Amino acid sequence: MAAPDSISELTRNAVDVLPAGELERKLALGRPLRVKLGIDVTSPDIHVGRAIPLQRMRAFQDAGHTGVLIVGDYTTRIGDPSGRSSERPILSDEEIDANARTYVEQAHAIIDPERTEVRFNGEWLAKLDFAEVVRLTRTITVARLLERDDFAKRYADGRPISVSELLYPLMQAYDSVAVEADVELGGTDQLYNLLAGRVVMEAYGVEPQVALTTPLLVSWDGEKMSSSIGNNIPLTAPPEEQFGRTMRVPDSLLPDWYRLVMEQELEPAADALQAKLELARFVVRRSHGEDAAREAEAHFTRVVREGQAPEDVPEAALPAGDPVHLPALIGEVFGVSTSEARRLIAQGGVKVNGAAAGELDVSRADLADALLQVGKRQFVRLRNA
Repeated sequence: MAAPDSISELTRNAVDVLPAGELERKLALGRPLRVKLGIDVTSPDIHVGRAIPLQRMRAFQDAGHTGVLIVGDYTTRIGDPSGRSSERPILSDEEIDANARTYVEQAHAIIDPERTEVRFNGEWLAKLDFAEVVRLTRTITVARLLERDDFAKRYADGRPISVSELLYPLMQAYDSVAVEADVELGGTDQLYNLLAGRVVMEAYGVEPQVALTTPLLVSWDGEKMSSSIGNNIPLTAPPEEQFGRTMRVPDSLLPDWYRLVMEQELEPAADALQAKLELARFVVRRSHGEDAAREAEAHFTRVVREGQAPEDVPEAALPAGDPVHLPALIGEVFGVSTSEARRLIAQGGVKVNGAAAGELDVSRADLADALLQVGKRQFVRLRNA
């Protein structure tokens, strides 16, 4: 069990630990605590930002407690409204099921599988009949639900709030009832949901949980890291992609990333480039191991810093005809529009064997076996079909 002096490690980087003193009381019970984290499967990937509460789960596990990972296969069918100015789009059942199958393996990059209890909340939520749903809704008032910042703003602005969105915090709270959570983890945007869980647990005669929140990770674009925005670093992304995306973090955000992701302080006098390289190594190493981190760094140095082609370049067949219309070829190979390809050519962003392409129509002989580069990092070797 966690000793009293280990509480600071359990609560590292925590913003809220509520109610005050309750975690200490639960730790003093001398039994393994059940530490819950729920993740909705709204995208195929768990990203580095979502991993921050997983890191707190790992700290509890290392202290002898049980992690309870809730895969929100059922709550995803409503969509968490937290921090949203409008209702979330709903994924198809096929998308939800496909995402759910991958989440546990991804989470194991952070948490200890041996001390993790994995539950899918469809296990109990799908079984609630209408009478039980009505009982659940009686545990909290509409006025209390509308105290949430996002709901309050939308209500004041006259923007719609569906009844299903109002039910979401209750469904998340019922998860805590079902697994008898002692502690629930989440980002700061989840504080209302975590506290609502305490209310609902008490109504069902279950000892209320402690709410522990962690900061949201700000990405390189100044926005909260999000799969829907695309400013994320998936835990299972290829090493080269993880390394390159991490290197996009601006110098101003490095102290926060060190504190939240690496769980250490950045020295004030640290060289920014070297600090960023160490951060990228850490991200790759955690998911893929030391060898992958070294190879990803070598790839980044060669392709990005030195502007050379990677060692392993994919091949693509030249289309029929002579000359070859370069914008159409770029569109087919790299998945961009022909108008975007023309813009890249005009701006010098397309190179053939290291020289900027100036013509839209290029001799087939000049492209056969040539190295085509689009932007800084996209390469392909062209071959005759």
